[in-house]
Amino acid sequence: MSFKSQINHYRRTIMKALTGNIGNRFLAEKGKIDPNFKINRVLICRPNQRLGNTLLITPLIQEIITENPQVVIDVFVKSRVAPIVFQNYSQVDQIIELPKKPFKDLINYIKVWFKIRDKKYDLAINVHQESSSGRISTLVSRSKFKLFGDEFLSDPTALEQVHLAKMPVFQFRQFLKFVKGKTIATPYPILNLNLSAAEIATGQKLLDQVNKNSSKKTIAFFTYATGSKCYSSQWWDDLYEQVNPTFSEKYNLIEILPVENISMLNRKLPTFYSKDVREIAAVMNNCELLVAADSGMMHLGVAAPTKTLGLFKAGLVDKYRPYGEGNDMVFVQDDSASKVVEKLKEKLN
Repeated sequence: MSFKSQINHYRRTIMKALTGNIGNRFLAEKGKIDPNFKINRVLICRPNQRLGNTLLITPLIQEIITENPQVVIDVFVKSRVAPIVFQNYSQVDQIIELPKKPFKDLINYIKVWFKIRDKKYDLAINVHQESSSGRISTLVSRSKFKLFGDEFLSDPTALEQVHLAKMPVFQFRQFLKFVKGKTIATPYPILNLNLSAAEIATGQKLLDQVNKNSSKKTIAFFTYATGSKCYSSQWWDDLYEQVNPTFSEKYNLIEILPVENISMLNRKLPTFYSKDVREIAAVMNNCELLVAADSGMMHLGVAAPTKTLGLFKAGLVDKYRPYGEGNDMVFVQDDSASKVVEKLKEKLN
């Protein structure tokens, strides 16, 4: 374990010890809680900079809005993309952004923590129970009730408590059940960027510019990922040699490029490139299916929404797999792409 990893481990352990029982105080005071209280203002804490983790907050936001459509939500994040992700959620008011590099922006970093104290909240929710910064921000908030992320996790192996998009929704539902006696049995909300009709129409126009035959449906490929999640160009070439003759007659095949403008397919397919997250999502929305390596763009496809097939080598698949009905994943190592072809046939039937 690296020195940085050790520091983060100890920080998480200490914060969990300090905050572990605070969230349970209201559990011991159930009889003193007015079951008719209304959740009018909420603070959501997810200080993480990744696009995927920001998108994974959207089911919780939808669930809170369902409980009270007039709710006002503030979001504490570390992501510059958060205003873009939440721009069509009118209930999201203030986005409190933690600097990515606090020691280089120390004054602003300190100011951000004071911002959390500016308002009173009915409920503060730490999205990820292992986040020390999330626990701290929930702790210091002026909130009547605080969920640190593990109050109701009596069975951590239960499916509804595993996926990172479902876990905070589960916690919120259990909170409502405990303090208001309200049981919610509806399906969990999906990831949703809330694209407007105009955005989707623009996405179709952009997709038509890429495709030579706009009458055919489109399969899109996002081939890039970071670190060990990334498949080699040779692997993608192998997939192309199998996918192209199998699907190109019925479908347009395109590659969506990352912000780095890297093509792991060496531009064998028509490409779409944009730095606009919502524009990319709008193009994805108009595709029949997205094939993507494990990445934030994979979650963007889910949130577009479009049917998404995620490619995983290993890792915490139950926590990060494409979330929602119609989406799927496949374990694929570096030595073979044939599993992807078989899964594509299954999903496109």
